[in-house]
Amino acid sequence: MTRKNKAKPVSRAALSGEADPRLVALSVSIQDDGALHAEDIRGSQAHVTMLAKQGIVPAAVARRLVKALDRVRDEFAAGKIRFDPALEDVHTHVERRLGELTGKDAGYLHAGRSRNDQVALDERLFIVGACDRTDAALGRLQRALCLQGRRHQRTILPGYTHLQRAQPVSLAHHLLAHVEMLGRDRQRLAEVRARAAVSPLGSGALAATTLKLDREAVAKALGLAGVTRNSLDAVSDRDSAIELLFAVALSAVHLSRLGEEIVLWTTREFGFMTLDDAFATGSSLMPQKKNPDVGELARGRAGRAIGDLVALLSIVKNLPLSYNRDLQEDKRPLLSGPEALALTADALAGAVETATFHAGRMEEALGGGEALATDAAEYLVERGVPFREAHEAVGAAAKLAARLGKPLAALDAAEWRSLHRRFDADVLRCFDARRSLSRRELPGGPGPKAVAGELRRWERSLGIRR
Repeated sequence: MTRKNKAKPVSRAALSGEADPRLVALSVSIQDDGALHAEDIRGSQAHVTMLAKQGIVPAAVARRLVKALDRVRDEFAAGKIRFDPALEDVHTHVERRLGELTGKDAGYLHAGRSRNDQVALDERLFIVGACDRTDAALGRLQRALCLQGRRHQRTILPGYTHLQRAQPVSLAHHLLAHVEMLGRDRQRLAEVRARAAVSPLGSGALAATTLKLDREAVAKALGLAGVTRNSLDAVSDRDSAIELLFAVALSAVHLSRLGEEIVLWTTREFGFMTLDDAFATGSSLMPQKKNPDVGELARGRAGRAIGDLVALLSIVKNLPLSYNRDLQEDKRPLLSGPEALALTADALAGAVETATFHAGRMEEALGGGEALATDAAEYLVERGVPFREAHEAVGAAAKLAARLGKPLAALDAAEWRSLHRRFDADVLRCFDARRSLSRRELPGGPGPKAVAGELRRWERSLGIRR
């Protein structure tokens, strides 16, 4: 364990005197950017290895520094690095500990590098890893939804608009709607990752360096696709961070929508779904309660994600080129947002894959044929009646059924015929929900064949074996 530093705080510049403790307290970021220790050390190892190949640092010194940085990384991971506010940030903590291990050799590490391009690199490495981790969690949720969809291809329920019962769909089709949203989220993450995977190292504070660095070699060693093209932009650019937080916020909104349905569907009023006890909680007062906390927390986390995005946009909105200290404030939203999304997605995946869906209650909710009123209107359209006229005729039928106190599907052929001359006895066939779905085989529609095809497509994409 490192001993607590009692020395004068490391200064960024040759200023006289010590910093006022109030400024030190304001400047400290180690509580946030300490999470970037692994990325910071990876970047330093790649940088010093390149310096040795370029003849800027003795090869033996570079080897000692790389080995010592491995130890520093392990100490960080084990919680053995004591955070000292006087050392301010993760970079200084790493450099100070490296000095304790290697003495004056540690002074070679910073050649050709500024904290500005160093932190820009750390964040880009973090974004690349965060995209991968978040993508994997969303993929696990997609698989859980697909597995339930496979089990419930024949389970039918009302689809909703305005939270009112609308038209019948299969549960599989409904669950696949969430899979589609998550698919777009994963595409966005892939795009963010690609734009983030370039190295700013070598940009220096803002104007590069006179040292003959091999920037491309460092990028390759770090698994990045290339290097930034403008040093001013490189040290001040936070677009990838903003894009990641946008992708996270939109995905969190999608998870919130799924969470809202879990909350609604598990109520007695809906009764469509029961959560496994492992993904619900009890009440501290009411012993009969079973609360859908997983869905409620998904809704709440979306608020945090949106706030993180707005915070970072606000931080960068009026900064002149190039680096400004305001950018230190990007760490908290950037570092916490992707992790929170992945945790939420994994909890929802567990809730979905262990839930019980009540097919009988769902089908009962289709009611007395009202969800099939559009089918009756399209029955007339198929017989040459303009849709608006057909719409009015079926609306009149709904009013007649309400006046007679019976479901729409209970009207007989004579009652239908009294409302429009083109209604015949076979209009009663419109009020079979399964027949209705079988006639909706348009691509992307809820027809059984179309849904089965979409399930197969997603199963192949997600590597699900049946």
